[in-house]
Amino acid sequence: MATLPVYRWRLAPEGLATFRQLRALGLRPAGQPVVAQLERPRRRREPLIAFLYRVDLAKPVRPMTSARWAALERANAARRLCPVCGRDAGYRIPPTLGMCTPCAYPDTTDSPRSA
Repeated sequence: MATLPVYRWRLAPEGLATFRQLRALGLRPAGQPVVAQLERPRRRREPLIAFLYRVDLAKPVRPMTSARWAALERANAARRLCPVCGRDAGYRIPPTLGMCTPCAYPDTTDSPRSA
């Protein structure tokens, strides 16, 4: 198995871009393989890694159709629905809680509050 070339942050050659850079240009990788890796060093932690794609092989982003917008709206609405109380929370429910904030932290009047 061949290893990917690794470039340091801001030192990647022209013609290569990360996924976010492609998206900013209105492009997508279009199934092409990762050609290189970008590393951004950090102190006392492992470096941040980003994969690089060839810009010349990238294709334009597919436009959003009305059906795709509707599916996205339904998916977002499902993420706002609390499985415990069944109400629309008005925000995306965090996966760490798995329920809306009032269900996760019920109001307890016994706890002392500092002024």
